[in-house]
Amino acid sequence: MAALPVYRWRLAPDGYATRRQLRAQGLRPGGQCVAAQLERPRRRRGPLVAHLYRIDLAKPVRPMTPGRRAALDKAMAARRTCPKCRTDAGYCIPRSLGMCVPCAYPDDEQRAA
Repeated sequence: MAALPVYRWRLAPDGYATRRQLRAQGLRPGGQCVAAQLERPRRRRGPLVAHLYRIDLAKPVRPMTPGRRAALDKAMAARRTCPKCRTDAGYCIPRSLGMCVPCAYPDDEQRAA
């Protein structure tokens, strides 16, 4: 197995892109393997690594279907619903709390009023 080519930050040749860059162009990796790596050096830790994919092998993003849209809406509604008071919080419930902020800190409402 051949080693992946490694490029320094901002020095990758044309024809390669990260997942985010592909997505911005309306593309996806489409099952291809990682073609190269991009490394950004850091001072006290190891370098940040980004995987690069070949643009010429990328495929177009699949269109959003009504079924996928409904599933995504249902999943987002579940993330916004507080399991304790069963109301839509209007934001994604923090996993660290496990419930909406008013349910997690009921005494803070009395102090704020």
